[in-house]
Amino acid sequence: MHFNMAIYLVLSCFHLSLSEVRSKLREIVGASTNWRDHVQAMNERKSLSTLLAKNQADLPPRKMSDSYIEVILPLGSQPEIREKYLNVHNYVRFGRILEDLDSLGVLICYTHTKQEGTQKSPLSIVTALVDKIGLWEQHIHPDLDIKFTGNVSWVGKTSMEVKMHMLQLLNGVYCPVLDATFVMVARDPENKRPAFVNPLILETPEEENIFKEGELNKVRRIDSSRASLLKMAPTADERNIIHNLFLNTLDSRTVSFRSRLLPPNSMWMEDTKLKSLEICHPQERNIFNRIFGGFLMRKAYELGWACAYSYGNIRPYVVAVDDIMFQKPVEIGSLLLLSSQVCYTEKNYIQVRVHSEVYDPDTRVHHTTNVFHFTFMLDKVIPDVVPKTYGESMLYLDGKRHFDSAMKEDSA
Repeated sequence: MHFNMAIYLVLSCFHLSLSEVRSKLREIVGASTNWRDHVQAMNERKSLSTLLAKNQADLPPRKMSDSYIEVILPLGSQPEIREKYLNVHNYVRFGRILEDLDSLGVLICYTHTKQEGTQKSPLSIVTALVDKIGLWEQHIHPDLDIKFTGNVSWVGKTSMEVKMHMLQLLNGVYCPVLDATFVMVARDPENKRPAFVNPLILETPEEENIFKEGELNKVRRIDSSRASLLKMAPTADERNIIHNLFLNTLDSRTVSFRSRLLPPNSMWMEDTKLKSLEICHPQERNIFNRIFGGFLMRKAYELGWACAYSYGNIRPYVVAVDDIMFQKPVEIGSLLLLSSQVCYTEKNYIQVRVHSEVYDPDTRVHHTTNVFHFTFMLDKVIPDVVPKTYGESMLYLDGKRHFDSAMKEDSA
């Protein structure tokens, strides 16, 4: 969570300025405003462990409406903030929107878990997963106000699902731009062990359906994990796809398994990579003094976008973001290595995978922190990406699964 949005919040019927929001968040967590004091601030949080509930039943249940928040990003009414959100094509930078969604999601969860009579929250709430983000519009205008809304939509024992919506003011009416589903987890003050969160009261049939959807999302994620190509062999249909791709690359003159030729209007997957390096400075820290997850998403998205742009030679438009798992926190001072690759193509669509890892120069050890999946659309048919190795073939199938899932959501 990292509140660098030039926005105003409508929270519990009170209008808060950006500075007031930042102050409120620091009060909730007890975070330090200065990097040099961060160790002391985090040590002081240890004493908050006594405020943790021993059981979920000890916590007062909350309604969905209790966590509802509206956020206005006044790009139209306050033009001085536009440049931060502007891209070279004179539209809003989607990477900035990812940062804002991550911030809003955590704030919604703190609103749901607020303890009456206590100034500081004993919970460390962090983003565990970006389940899916689907876009309704290709263009986000830089000179029209944006409204974010969201609330907790499902609750487990220590985790919460948050649904958020983004709308933009067109001709006096806020029109849908995107929908997002994030999963947040609550941990103890030192961010080491899970912590219980308030249960959810369902008041209407609509809320019951929303909650059931959250349950189905959880089951889908479990099933998807079990069927991962890192654990299970490809299906029969998927094996046929890979075998046909392989046959199409054989040299008919030699009829040799070792002789491979690139088919017309195609590109080897190994030639689609684009990489970057980030030094993780304190400026990008969240209130728990780790690198802000929204910053990681923005950097991964921008690299993935550049990868798709380079591949298609025409500007890509993001269609969907899904299944971003935050596997490991990124510490301040880390070297963050990002590697993007086109892993699947179909007509005018590109599926890009971005792998994020931290590198410790002292030990030379690499650790994966995130894997990002982005679906882009272009205004022309593009070359087919072709895997050459078995590992690339698995990336191809994984990309196809994510693409098919994004198209299914888009048509639903």
